[in-house]
Amino acid sequence: MRWSRPLPWAVWGPGLARAPQPADENILWMTHWNWALKGGCSLGPPRAFTHHYGSSVGSVPPSGRHGPVLRSISAVEAVQRHRRNLAEWFSRLPREERQFGPTFALDTVHVDPVVRESSPEELLRPPAELRSPAQPPPAARSSLALSQLFDPDACGCRVQTVVLYGAVGTGKSTLVRKMVLDWCHGRLPAFELLIPFSCEDLSSPGPGPASLCQLVARRYTALKEVLPLMAAAGSRLLFVLHGLERLNLDFRLAGTGLCSDPQEPLAPAAILVNLLRKYMLPEARILVTTRPSVVGRIPSKYVGRYGEICGFSDTSLQKLYFQLRLHQPDCGPGAAGAGGPTAAQRDSLVEMLSRNLEGHHQITAACFLPSYCWLVCATLHFLHAPAPDGQTLTGIYTSFLRLNFGGEVLAGGDPAPLSLMAYAARTMGKLAYEGVSSRRTRFSEEDVRGCLEAGVRSEEEFQLLHSFRADALRFFLAPCVEPGHPGTFVFTVPALQEYLAALYIVLGLRKTTLQRVVKDVAELAGRVGEDVSLVLGILAKLLPLRILPVLFNLLKVVPRVFGRMVGKSREAVAQAMVLEMFREEDYHNDDVLDQMGASILGLEGPRRHPGEAPGDEVFELFPMFMGGLLSAQNRAMLAQLGCPIRNLDALENAQAIKEKLGKLGRRALPASELLDHLFFHYEFQNQHFSAAVLRSLRRLDLAGVRMTPRKCMVVAAVLGSGRHALDEVNLASCQLDPAGLRTLMPVLLRARKLGLQLNSLGPEACRDLRELLLHSQCQVTTLRLSNNPLTAAGAASLVEGLAGNTSLTHLSLLHTGLGDEGLELLAAQLQRNQQLQELNVAYNGAGDSAALALAKAAWEHPSLQLLHLYFNELSSEGRQVLRDLGDAAEGRARVVVSLTEGAAVSQYWSVILGEVQRNFHSWDRARVRRHLQLLLRDLEDNRGATLNPWRKAQLLRVEGEVTALLGRLGGPGR
Repeated sequence: MRWSRPLPWAVWGPGLARAPQPADENILWMTHWNWALKGGCSLGPPRAFTHHYGSSVGSVPPSGRHGPVLRSISAVEAVQRHRRNLAEWFSRLPREERQFGPTFALDTVHVDPVVRESSPEELLRPPAELRSPAQPPPAARSSLALSQLFDPDACGCRVQTVVLYGAVGTGKSTLVRKMVLDWCHGRLPAFELLIPFSCEDLSSPGPGPASLCQLVARRYTALKEVLPLMAAAGSRLLFVLHGLERLNLDFRLAGTGLCSDPQEPLAPAAILVNLLRKYMLPEARILVTTRPSVVGRIPSKYVGRYGEICGFSDTSLQKLYFQLRLHQPDCGPGAAGAGGPTAAQRDSLVEMLSRNLEGHHQITAACFLPSYCWLVCATLHFLHAPAPDGQTLTGIYTSFLRLNFGGEVLAGGDPAPLSLMAYAARTMGKLAYEGVSSRRTRFSEEDVRGCLEAGVRSEEEFQLLHSFRADALRFFLAPCVEPGHPGTFVFTVPALQEYLAALYIVLGLRKTTLQRVVKDVAELAGRVGEDVSLVLGILAKLLPLRILPVLFNLLKVVPRVFGRMVGKSREAVAQAMVLEMFREEDYHNDDVLDQMGASILGLEGPRRHPGEAPGDEVFELFPMFMGGLLSAQNRAMLAQLGCPIRNLDALENAQAIKEKLGKLGRRALPASELLDHLFFHYEFQNQHFSAAVLRSLRRLDLAGVRMTPRKCMVVAAVLGSGRHALDEVNLASCQLDPAGLRTLMPVLLRARKLGLQLNSLGPEACRDLRELLLHSQCQVTTLRLSNNPLTAAGAASLVEGLAGNTSLTHLSLLHTGLGDEGLELLAAQLQRNQQLQELNVAYNGAGDSAALALAKAAWEHPSLQLLHLYFNELSSEGRQVLRDLGDAAEGRARVVVSLTEGAAVSQYWSVILGEVQRNFHSWDRARVRRHLQLLLRDLEDNRGATLNPWRKAQLLRVEGEVTALLGRLGGPGR
């Protein structure tokens, strides 16, 4: 799962291989107009006052004989109310957009997609096929700004009807929404009145025929007073018809009669036909948006200008979009200090992303589609900032597809429209799954054709295929320009292949020929089984035929056999998914969240196992998406896309996965793979399922995993609600911060051994640790905080926690910068805790007096058994005093200050040297070398003073270990 290593992405166009032609019906903010017209959430992308190619600001009124006609006070007030209503409807944000913060609005982030002028001749060309990147792209065409759409054409003729077309993902809804908002804010003075229509809304069954005036009045009640003036408005009236593919327009006179009266009741399609014919309101301007496959429904003689919406065909537009989007203040809850990215971190993200775009890698080609720019921002926000509870990566991709394909249907011969997303799941999902199962991301043109044309037999199916090729194929596939693989294609976004493969499985579209035949037989037997069984029962009583009862029982067996076959199929899928999740070849990879961030920002990809084949691909997101698609929230969104998953199927799939996870999920996993396992449960969003599977988890070892706010949220969400105690939680070297500690608090409370070493935790984190220790449900018995800059200020908070804690027995404060002040605080408060058995304050820069005070407190403590004081700044005299007092305090706490005890080797010598070896690369080498030299001199002195050969041998052995360490540090040996 990666953006295919840094690849110089291909530029591709009308086919799958021409100049990077982003394509989008909208970015995740682009929904259908009827949502806004019905008062729902509009998803149009906010706009900034920086305009590229498509700015409508500064447009001038068209030349003509029509001046302002809406001059009466009532008419002006009606139009102003209309402007306010439209602005309110089109400015509303959905939940997916509100995650970016309260300042995110439609007037703050918008970059205009490129619109290039087209011609009828180009539209009449045969549909472009998949082409390799080596083939030359079509000749460059001039771009159009919104203010130029209705300028006279090359011949000087007036342009009254403009048709804008673009494939899914190029930004049609974005462009139109921006134009409507421009008019609402007075930035389109060329038009006194703008009336937008959603063709999806017009296609819905109504109470009966209605006139144009009635259609307007029903949707915009504020315009009732100005309807009689529409005809007089002339060219200062603009109709916007969005999504014309939803209506079947018939321009034949035999099909749609002529009508020039706006008051005449007609079918909505007939009204639009007469508007486009310029027979009704002939002076009015009309802007139409549609998909490429249906542009030909409007005869070219009725169209003054064609424009193809090409998305972000310039990397400067992509970079501008990312700068505006990622630099939003108040970007999510993190702006309030909840662990979100700071301004400097956002600058760093933008800089890394810009460098990746400048390298013309695969992400560059993907971001020619404005919708994928949104997906990149949403993914980065998911990875780096706290998001709303329950938001998952699968949910982001499902929302992304819902808001691009929701309500979209394929235009074919079948009177019942087919969901465009359902068709994509069947065709592109098959291609994606074949790639995952054979572990490849590149596909030949034959592979693509085979998946698209499989099962196409009738004329209606060929029409559906033609529509999908023209409207949506470029949304999913792009040419691969990786050296050595000419003429191959990849999915536009690597993770999309894994998502579609998972969708193909959970929808039950993967069936063998035998399964399809048995299913048809079972359905037939189920439909006629009762009637046939009744007839056979009667015949068996009337005629002495012994074979009839056998046939009777066989009819009952067929559905059961099919059910068992389906069950076996689900078990096989679950087995394959679990094996993919726990592949040993992936044990040396980063976790999937880091892999996604690296692929977007252009960092080094996942590390491969040394024995892994060079061409082997990693698909670690595939099982995550499979679990995520079975969650209730994603199933509800998929149902809106026309891809329903039955509750029974989801339950049976979940049971099969649970059984396989229960068998294979008990093995010990590397830290990154364990986090992937937890991320699967997070995507699944089923606490009962996760509790049952993870009940056997007793050791949470995530040492070395970079615990971002998102990863902390994942671990807390999956394990925070559990009840069983965790024997150990190891979060060493995880770059944890205080916000992460607070997020993980429900998990930390259940840990018996808690390792937080090497995390740069400071005094602020100690306040959170104090709350942890004082919590009534705290079960921590061992707390390791070594190699964190706690300082004396942090120690003050810790001793407060120690005073009220009843569970802690072992505390390590090795190398935490306590100094004399910190040790004195511990000495003064140590008696308030009655359970502590071991305290490690080695390597803290403490002097003789502080060390002696703490040692005396330890000897007086009722339960303390061991105190570590080595590697502190103790003089020879101070060490000797501690030894003497320790000998006198027989039966009390043992104080370890050196490798020797008297003339013998200390039994803790391996512990001391082991700490040096573990922290070899993080400690100050000069300081450690000086301490080791003192210890070596102490060993030599004791060896010379003893006559016991056994002790001499032990001292020599330890001397050798110390000498070896000094050699590694670059210091002198003996």
